[in-house]
Amino acid sequence: MRIVSLIASSTEIVHALGMDDRMVGRSHECDYPESILGLPVCTEAKLPAGKNSSEIDRSVKAILREGLSVYRVDADLLRELQPDVILTQTQCEVCAVSLKDVEQALCEWVGPGRRPRIVSLEPDDLAGVWRDIRRVAEALGEPERGVRLVNRLRSRMEEIAGQAAKLDRPRLATIEWIDPLMAAGNWMPELIDKAGGRNLFGEAGRHSPPMSWEELRGADPEVMLLCPCGFDMDRTVQDLPLLKKQSGWSEVSAVRDGRVFVADGNAFFNRPGPRLVESLEILAEILHPDRFDFGHEGTGWRRVS
Repeated sequence: MRIVSLIASSTEIVHALGMDDRMVGRSHECDYPESILGLPVCTEAKLPAGKNSSEIDRSVKAILREGLSVYRVDADLLRELQPDVILTQTQCEVCAVSLKDVEQALCEWVGPGRRPRIVSLEPDDLAGVWRDIRRVAEALGEPERGVRLVNRLRSRMEEIAGQAAKLDRPRLATIEWIDPLMAAGNWMPELIDKAGGRNLFGEAGRHSPPMSWEELRGADPEVMLLCPCGFDMDRTVQDLPLLKKQSGWSEVSAVRDGRVFVADGNAFFNRPGPRLVESLEILAEILHPDRFDFGHEGTGWRRVS
């Protein structure tokens, strides 16, 4: 079986299933595990590098207003790779290559009887993540591997949740985009609850909602976590001044008490795959540093204020 994965989360799912040796192509965003980095890259982003949060937001909205895609799929390379299964997503046209992008590329060259199976993932919450893992495993002919993987991941999460349930719950604001401000939704409220925090913005199963600085300041979070979609920690820190310049920044409890953190949103929180367990561990370390230490500080998260 020949697999092309066009989203980072599905590449990680294939790896966790022990089947990454069957991959023949990846997206430009697939960077884990390192063993897949030498695979042919089948996609690219249309946005130039070096933009800040607000510039990226304006550029993406301008592209989408014209009915265009944020990404390109290399149809010629797909034809050359001849995949049996292509993994993509319909969850967000901004975050990664979408089903529409893949179908447009395939219509250029795939004739009758040679169409690869397309598995399009759309997780809105943790249940959706588990469902998609099982769907990928089934598409790859190994359904039992999917069941076993989901059971292992859920067990690790429930062990943390059981310990955190006995602790105080600090008020947490999780920011998924800095300018304009957006809170984290989808599976993040569930992770926050399991980690022993009280989520202030965003609802489980719903897309990340916009919010104003006035709303954020008024909620007065005890802990603030910045994990913008697609950004690692260093990239997030570059845009931190956009928040620090806001009126009343120094008066927010999280800022005053030195509990503002950045995390690698690109590698962890924004990828609905197996490493959401590590994302939960990061949250538990941030919220309850005296009770949890999984060794992620410095690599997965760090304090910035």
